[in-house]
Amino acid sequence: MKTVAEVLKSATTRLEAGGIENPRLDAEILLAHVLGWRRLTLYVDAEKILPLESILRFNELVNRRLKKIPVAYLTGTKEFMGLTFAVNENVLIPRPDTEILTEFVGEFLRSRGGGNLLDLGAGSGAICISILKFVKSARAIAVDISAEALEVAKFNAEKFHVDDRIEFFCGDLFMPLTGKFDAIVSNPPYIPTGELENLQAEVQSEPQLALDGGIDGLKFYRRIISDAPKFLISGGLLAVEVGINQAAAVKNLFEAASFIDVEIIKDLAGLERVVAGRK
Repeated sequence: MKTVAEVLKSATTRLEAGGIENPRLDAEILLAHVLGWRRLTLYVDAEKILPLESILRFNELVNRRLKKIPVAYLTGTKEFMGLTFAVNENVLIPRPDTEILTEFVGEFLRSRGGGNLLDLGAGSGAICISILKFVKSARAIAVDISAEALEVAKFNAEKFHVDDRIEFFCGDLFMPLTGKFDAIVSNPPYIPTGELENLQAEVQSEPQLALDGGIDGLKFYRRIISDAPKFLISGGLLAVEVGINQAAAVKNLFEAASFIDVEIIKDLAGLERVVAGRK
């Protein structure tokens, strides 16, 4: 018979010994998930005796976490823009950094009273679904080369009741599309191929398709920026997330493609995170 506090302490010790970066936080998230509680309740009911079944389920998740499987894949959820998205191993886990891109594009569409959005490489749908959730007059098309990823995005669209304003296409970037859009957004793969093997083990658990940006990490930017003008209305916005030290090179690609008002937006840590321009 073990209490919440005892189970948490034991798991934290194991995770710390296993080299997990945030052992206490991960233990709390996983136990709260198993119990269906908020994390705060773990402290309020710290002396509550846990059923053996719950302890066994929790220990199984801790064992998997020790194998460097991301917490989000273990719980099947990740918070983004204040919304809890479903995720699995078929999609990139949404990052807080990407909220900068999402807010920027959302504000652009809001300022125009809505419009048509294209999300290239939509993955879980976190970007476009968040925008639709907060810009009620917008509509979107979400494209991903992975049919499995699109199933996750469709689930999330239904969960957040925006499925009537979004269409899904499986294909390689612009390939399945016709028509023009007010805004195009993308968080494309941007890790140089040679650096993939040096990524944290947790990141290596995520889909290679969503990470590998080619030899210099700029492969998808070249394709997107080159083709985007054909799919944008006049004055339409293209905005992309970029990796560390990529902003200047991507800005040059925008300017070479005759985009105007090209700008670099920094994230909360002061890193150059988004490049955007208008047709």
